[in-house]
Amino acid sequence: MIYILPLLSVLIGYIIASFLKPSSSTGFKLLLSFSGAYLLSVTVFELFPAVYSTGNPQVGIFIMLGLLLQIVLEFISKGVEHGHLHQPANIEQFPGLLLFSLSIHALLEGFPMDEGHHILHGVVIHKIPVATILAVFLLHSKLSKPRIFLFLGIFALMTPLGSFLKSQFALLKEISVYVNAMVIGIFLHVSTTILFEASKNHKFNLSKLAVIIGGILLAYFI
Repeated sequence: MIYILPLLSVLIGYIIASFLKPSSSTGFKLLLSFSGAYLLSVTVFELFPAVYSTGNPQVGIFIMLGLLLQIVLEFISKGVEHGHLHQPANIEQFPGLLLFSLSIHALLEGFPMDEGHHILHGVVIHKIPVATILAVFLLHSKLSKPRIFLFLGIFALMTPLGSFLKSQFALLKEISVYVNAMVIGIFLHVSTTILFEASKNHKFNLSKLAVIIGGILLAYFI
C-alpha cells in the first residue's frame, strides 16, 4: 500500500481535475483544509515523538532545514504543495523546474511512510488536492497530452521511490531520522500555510472550522 496509494492519489487528482472545477468548488476548498489539518496532526502526534525519542540533539536543526528547504522549493513551484499555483496557464514549454521542485518534495515525503499507516494516509490525503491543482494547471496549458501524462507520471512515482530507496539502502536507513526530521519541517510549513490560507482575511467559516477539527480528531483517534 505504501507504493500503491500515492500513485492512486495522483490518479484521483487527475480525475477530479478532468471532470470538476476544483478552483471554484467549496467542497475542494474544504478537502484542502481537511488535508492540512490531518497532515499537521499526524506530524505532531506521530512524527515529532518518533524523531525526538531517538535522543538525537540535531533533530531540531534538521526540522528547521526542512522548513527552509520547503520555502526554497515553493519559490520554484509557486505554491502548488499547499493547493495554489501562481503560474501562467498558457505555457508551451515543459515545466522542468516545477517538476524538479515537486519531485524533491514528493521524494522526501516517501521516507517516513513506513513509520505507520497514519503517516501514509496523511501523505495520500495531502497529495490528492496537490495533484488536482497540478492537473488543472497542466490541462489548461498548451502542453500535449503525452507531456502532461509524463509530468504526472514522474510526480506520482517520486513518493513511492522515496519509500523504495529507504528500504533498499542501509545508509538511507541510518540517516532516516535526519530525513524524517526534514520532512517534519516540510509538513509543518505546508500544513500551516494551508490552514492560514483557509482563514484568509480572518473571516469565520463554520464549515472550514468543522473539517479542520474533524481532521485533527481523525488523526488522533484512528
